[in-house]
Amino acid sequence: MPEVKIEIGGRQFEVACQEGEEHYLHSAAAMLDIEASTLTSQIGRLPEPRMLLMAGLMLADKTAGVQDKLKTRDARIAELEQEIARLSAMPTPEPERVEVPVVPASVSDSLAELAARAESLAGALEDRLGA
Repeated sequence: MPEVKIEIGGRQFEVACQEGEEHYLHSAAAMLDIEASTLTSQIGRLPEPRMLLMAGLMLADKTAGVQDKLKTRDARIAELEQEIARLSAMPTPEPERVEVPVVPASVSDSLAELAARAESLAGALEDRLGA
């Protein structure tokens, strides 16, 4: 079982841990050291047991806040998953039939003939005015 040296609040400690868990121990010690350093900067030097207790309580408070957020988000995820399941179970709606009016070919032909006549008249008028 490896022995790891850690520093918390400016004090050195030797702690044993399982093989391969040294990284986790260093991470946990770093978090505890941040809280202990905050305490010593605000209050000054504290007895070791009190410093560790207060730093541990501060971390526990942060952890409780994170757990509350996780519970809220887990509940929201569950709601959204239920909504997705409900929507997925709904039958596919029938396609809507949309009717588009069609202009008869005879009307299109008549309009084209009228346009051609109008252009012809406009051309004749331009010729008279230009002359």
